[in-house]
Amino acid sequence: MNIAIVGTGYVGLVSGTCFAEMGIDVTCVDIDPHKIDCLLRGEIPIYEPGLENMVKRNVEAGRLHFTTDLSSCLDKVEVVFSAVGTPPDEDGSADLKYVLAVAKTFGQHIKKYTILVTKSTVPVGTAQKVKAAIQAELDKRGEKIDFDVASNPEFLKEGAAVKDFMTPDRVVVGTESERARKIMQRLYKPFMLSGERMIFTDISSAEMIKYAANSMLATRISFMNDIANLCELVGADVNMVRKGIGSDTRIGKKFLYAGCGYGGSCFPKDVKALIKTAEQNGYEMKVLKAVEEVNEKQKSILFEKLLKHYGGELNGETVALWGLAFKPETDDMREAPAVVLIDKLTAAGCTVKVYDPIAMKECRRRIGNKVIYCNDMYDAAVDADVLMLVTEWKEFRMPDWSTLHEVMKQPLIFDGRNIYDREETVEHGFAYYKIG
Repeated sequence: MNIAIVGTGYVGLVSGTCFAEMGIDVTCVDIDPHKIDCLLRGEIPIYEPGLENMVKRNVEAGRLHFTTDLSSCLDKVEVVFSAVGTPPDEDGSADLKYVLAVAKTFGQHIKKYTILVTKSTVPVGTAQKVKAAIQAELDKRGEKIDFDVASNPEFLKEGAAVKDFMTPDRVVVGTESERARKIMQRLYKPFMLSGERMIFTDISSAEMIKYAANSMLATRISFMNDIANLCELVGADVNMVRKGIGSDTRIGKKFLYAGCGYGGSCFPKDVKALIKTAEQNGYEMKVLKAVEEVNEKQKSILFEKLLKHYGGELNGETVALWGLAFKPETDDMREAPAVVLIDKLTAAGCTVKVYDPIAMKECRRRIGNKVIYCNDMYDAAVDADVLMLVTEWKEFRMPDWSTLHEVMKQPLIFDGRNIYDREETVEHGFAYYKIG
């Protein structure tokens, strides 16, 4: 079976590589010639555990190809996945120009029945726009060629994307066509051998599922951060509260961890887009507006705690940050709490020293020399007045407290992910602050 995937970003590259791993012939397409050249040389533009070796293996096996020209492979493929970006406009709505550009190219060049599947996260109603764009191009050509559109949202977690794709907990496909349904079922069959996990819906429902899923997870995070902030005021411990409510099977344990806010490429963008979709249809998503408001405020929580500790004056303090990416196992700093924290600390006159196992290069690209880049976690702590844990990388979980106490100017820790034990840190001579 031959397929094409347009877009070699996070979703497109992971999806294409995993399909190739199952024996499918995949052509990945991108309009950026530099990115394609890098991929042809075996250079991966994103960090994702296990992906680089898988890409190399499937390129060498002749199952994974890269090109800048979609039209060059349309004759041989049965399915084209659109995995291009949908960045937020200034008003929070999803920008569909890249999605519609793919549809236009598809309509200009198909010569036989082909399915165009939207894998990008797009608002409800996008499939109709895609279908219209394709048909408009076919009308210009004076051609009558059968095609179908479908929605196949992705549910990949950064840092575990390869595993998520290879062993999915569900595959959602929205389509109006039995022909398309059968082809999509055949395409995903290798991933279903341990049990059928495909969910077929109408297209609008498939488009909504992705937004609803991410918005629910974001809601749980903001809810727990709100509870954590209240816990501090009333003398409760949010970790105990989390265990108590998480043991309720109706609630469950996942995404109940308080912290310094969520970030990344999905949650912030999708929450904004769903709020905007509601507005465009005359409805107000009051809960999601509160979720977004709580999260934006939470990104400043460590700064506010530090400011309170120092009585409102931070000028001249040296602050060490452990972690820059929005979460472990990725170099993604989009909407990361660390970005907000760095801005506030430097504006207050602090010297900021940073270390992240993977995201240092990305941080340099984003903010330049605004901070001091360090060689390791202890190097960042040298002569620091404050240590802030921002991203819970595994290597930060069990620091050598004696070494840390020795190299820091002051033994002061702000734990933005609640990974340390208060008694242990106090026993080693540290003043310790957590969330909630």
